[in-house]
Parts: sequence; C-alpha cells; structure tokens
Amino acid sequence: MLSALLFAAGLFLGMLVLQETGRRFGARRIAEDPGGARLGAGAVEGAVFGLFGLLIAFTFSGAASRFDSRRQLVVQEANTIGTAYLRLDLLPAGAQPALRELFRAYLDSRIETYRKLPDVAAAEKELAHSIKLQGEIWTRAAAACREQGNPAVTTLMIGSLNEMIDIVTTRTMAARIHPPAVVFGMLFGLGLGSALLAGYGMAGGKTRNWALIIGFAAIVAISVYVILDMEYPRLGLIRIDAVDRVLVELKGSIK
Repeated sequence: MLSALLFAAGLFLGMLVLQETGRRFGARRIAEDPGGARLGAGAVEGAVFGLFGLLIAFTFSGAASRFDSRRQLVVQEANTIGTAYLRLDLLPAGAQPALRELFRAYLDSRIETYRKLPDVAAAEKELAHSIKLQGEIWTRAAAACREQGNPAVTTLMIGSLNEMIDIVTTRTMAARIHPPAVVFGMLFGLGLGSALLAGYGMAGGKTRNWALIIGFAAIVAISVYVILDMEYPRLGLIRIDAVDRVLVELKGSIK
C-alpha cells in the first residue's frame, strides 16, 4: 500500500511541477512567436494523450481481470479441499481420523498463509508449512488407498488430492504475476509528459486555472493508484480478504 501511495503521490506532485513548467515554456514561446507557438501542438497532444489513455485503459483492464481471477481461485481451492475431504469417507475407517486431522491443520495453514500478508517472509514460511502438510496427506492417503485395494476409490482420492495440491501452485503464481515494471514506468513517464503538454496548452491564459491543474493531476494519480491497488489486492485498500471467508466457512463445516 505504501509503495502505491508513494507512486501516486510522486506522480501527482510531478504532474503539478510539469504543468507549471509547460505553462512557463508556453508563455515564453507565445511571447517570442505569437503566431507559431501553437503550430503542431495539437497533433502532438493528441498522440501523447491518446497513447496515455490507451495505456491506462489496458493496465486497468488487466488489473481488474487478474483481481477477479484471484478471487475465483480462492473459491476453487475451497471446492477442491472440500471435495478431497468428503472423499476420505471412501478410505478404510482406521485411516480416516489422522487424515481428517491433517486436513484441518492444512486448511488452517492455507488461511494463515494469506492472513500474514503483507509480511511476505511470514507468508512464505506458512506456505512451506502447507506444502509439508500436503506431503503428509499424500503419503497417508496413498497408503490408505493401497490398503483399500479398490482402483475406483484410488482414482477418485488421488485425483482430488492432485487438484488440491495443484491449486496451491496456481494461486501462488497468480499472486506473483504482474505487468513488467516498465509498464508502470511508462505510466509515470506519460503522465508527466501529458502534464507538460497540458501546461503548455494553458499558457495562453493570464492567470492559472488551479481547478484544471490540480484536477487533472489528481484524476490521473488516483486512476494509477487504483490500478496498482488492484494489482496487489492484499496490500492496499482494494482487497480480496473477504473472499477468504469461504475457506473459513469450510473450516467450520469440517470440524
């Protein structure tokens, strides 16, 4: 959250400075060449503002898509854990209590992994614990399937465990996938460039229009902040923590 705020605040302040710089440069050009100061400026402004608008639109769309995908993955993981837990009924009665206890510990670990964010080190430590529990569940379940000796049961049990394990990798990678840093660098650079051109375009006025100057910088900075917040939904104001409730509810149902 702090990084996103600093990024947006830096963009806001930079745009204010660049608008003033552009205004002063434009005023000087008008004084030197009243007739030709604005020649060609419209084409440049159109190209830069168009490119800036497209970049914001694409990054916003991508961030929203990834945000929704991460929420769906939480529900998918809850479903896979719930299915695997229910299929424990197919295993020998003697093997079930230990496996059920491991499942409860595993579900606790999965919930805690994301609760510990933004402490990345603590979250990774908890993730390693989850993976260790996966290995124990797999070993015990495989042994129980061999004891059962029923191929259909083995197929169902092993298949559900595979899905339960695979979704962890999918969620972990989904949390790490973001646009390259150069994209956010371009957002920052084009924001400053647009501010410079906007300031140049306002050079004809006798006084500064603070509503336009501050409003333009604020709207762009807020838009970029929202994009960053959606890209890192467990660190800022836009969060997917509420979706984790499905795992908490599952935990309550398997006691």
